[in-house]
Amino acid sequence: MLDAPRDSEIVRRILQGDVNAFGLLLDRYKDHALKIIKKRVPASEVEDIAQEAFVKAYQSLPGFDPESHFRKWLSTITVRTCHDYWRKAYRTRELPMSALSERHREWLECVISSESNASADGRARQEEAKEVLAWALDRLSPEDRMVVEMVYLEGMTGREAAELLGWSTANVKVRAFRSRRRLRKLLTGLLEREEGRL
Repeated sequence: MLDAPRDSEIVRRILQGDVNAFGLLLDRYKDHALKIIKKRVPASEVEDIAQEAFVKAYQSLPGFDPESHFRKWLSTITVRTCHDYWRKAYRTRELPMSALSERHREWLECVISSESNASADGRARQEEAKEVLAWALDRLSPEDRMVVEMVYLEGMTGREAAELLGWSTANVKVRAFRSRRRLRKLLTGLLEREEGRL
């Protein structure tokens, strides 16, 4: 490991025509990129998004600042690639007008009205909560979804999220606030529709 070339040296070699040297960066940062991606996209898309992120990184190497950290630079590209995935997915998706399953509606009603059954299995409730959250997140814009996931679900600061997304900290804070309010409205509206059916 002492003889391993620095990232900036590998980038210099790639830019001078040694395209095979990119494999060194791939080996070095593949697990890091996959960890980021697995948190942000469906499991079935992880490999494709990882490949896309590394292709973007390779194509962007001429703009890499040798004084900066490659890992951080790659993290930014990877997060933005995940963001691009959701933007494309939202443009091409067909949304069924049906809401949640009957089981999920019953669960949501119990949780919000505080009439949950004490004997309910905690793990099953947690899975159902994840499904309800996924349903609600799916109704946000791709940008709002990324902000909610990064700030509220992953616990990033506004500054960290802004840096990875390439936005201002103020923009992240405003989007986080509005997205949280939108999620609350979605879940409250779902509950009210269900109460209206009873």
